[in-house]
Amino acid sequence: MYYLIALVLLAAILAPLFVTYYNMKRGKKTTHSKRAILFNLAAFAVVCLTAIILPLGGFASAATSDATGLATGLGYLGAGLSTGLACIGAGVGVGHGAAAAIGAVTEDPKVFGRAMIFVVLGEGIAIYGLIISFMIVGRL
Repeated sequence: MYYLIALVLLAAILAPLFVTYYNMKRGKKTTHSKRAILFNLAAFAVVCLTAIILPLGGFASAATSDATGLATGLGYLGAGLSTGLACIGAGVGVGHGAAAAIGAVTEDPKVFGRAMIFVVLGEGIAIYGLIISFMIVGRL
């Protein structure tokens, strides 16, 4: 059973690569590349969800009770998601804030200090996510 799951996951990872390569060989880079990229993202999401869900069932049966194992697994999942999503949000915020800060400083160098405040505020989001994940792991 485990070999079947491994083969399905491997096929889900390798299939988008073959689709993209096939489209590049045919020379259709504009229309099919978008489909290939969407297919790549969808396959990656399926693989990630499968990799998250399968161990939860395996660890839950090995734990003292199913409810405790599932709660622990979901707690770790929540801690990881809080850090990961907060870091993604901080990256987006810092990217936009830094671009705006560079434009503002280029026009008027006196606004450097105020512009950096907005960039640093975006970095704080990642720290808040990390603190929340420590709080979640501390309660497990």
